Formats: sequence, structure tokens, C-alpha cells
Amino acid sequence: MPSDPEFEKLVDLYYRDLYRFAFSLTRREADAADLTQQTFYIWARKGHQLRVLANVKGWLFTTLHREFLQTRRRQERISDQPFSQEIMDEIAVVPADVISKIDIRTMLDLLEEIDQSYQAPLVLYYIEDLSYKEIAEVLEIPLGTVQSRIARGKMRLHQLLTDETRSITTEPPNE
Repeated sequence: MPSDPEFEKLVDLYYRDLYRFAFSLTRREADAADLTQQTFYIWARKGHQLRVLANVKGWLFTTLHREFLQTRRRQERISDQPFSQEIMDEIAVVPADVISKIDIRTMLDLLEEIDQSYQAPLVLYYIEDLSYKEIAEVLEIPLGTVQSRIARGKMRLHQLLTDETRSITTEPPNE
């Protein structure tokens, strides 16, 4: 692994954003950290192949998303056999309170209720502030699909937020 200042600068610039994206996909701190570290490991091995360094952010996000999909496919193949309750009890569940901003935490909670195909585009749009074009490149899907998924995801988010607001306003006050 390189220990040069350029690599460290890259990690300083993008680790937080990549971690948040990974966390939005995995919902587990340890998995998000592993996915983010794997992305930088791949950069250390293959980053020299990137011809236009201005595209490094998109390359990192695309790599992270590909690694997530690949890991999920592996897990689906493995998960055909159910775990015993003993094994499930031993697995440490890490609380999802790593996100410091309440608005991001609320959004992540609501994203769990949205179809998975809308989750990544919405996170990249709202949390990572990527353009539609950049999202299309990261997720390797057509621009029109990104626009459609974000529009539908926004409508579903709005519906969930409206439902949540209604439930808060109709709850009886604590006395």
C-alpha cells in the first residue's frame, strides 16, 4: 500500500463521503468501514490506471458500489443456509448511531422503507451531492434511469415524511 502524501490526501478528501455512502448501502458500521477500506485498497492497486485524475471521486464511488454489489451477491449465495439461533445471538449488532446529523439519520431510516433500487441514487444525490450524470456513472445505469429513480424515490420519501409528520402530530402529548 502506498504511504505517499497523495494517497493520504485522497483518503482525507473522500473517506467520509465514501463511508456515508457505504453505510447507507450496508446499514452496518463494520461493513461500511470494510467496504470503504476495500475501495481505497483497490485504488492503491489500480488507481494509476485512471487517465483523468479529475474523475477520481466518481471512480471511487463506482468502485465502492461495484464492491457492494459483488459482496451482496456472495452473501446471497452463502445465505441460502439459515443460521442457527446460537450463531445469530453471537453476532454483534452495532447500533446505527454513527451518523452525527439527525437529518441524515432520519433519511437513512426512511430509506430502509424504500425499494432498494432507489436508495443508492437518493443517497448519492442528497447526501453526497452528486449530479445526475455523476450518479449515472457511479451506478453504471442510464441517465434517464437515474432521473426516474430519483423522482420516484423523492415521491416515496415525501410520502414517508408526510406519514411520519402526521403520526407525530396525532400522538397524544406526554403528561
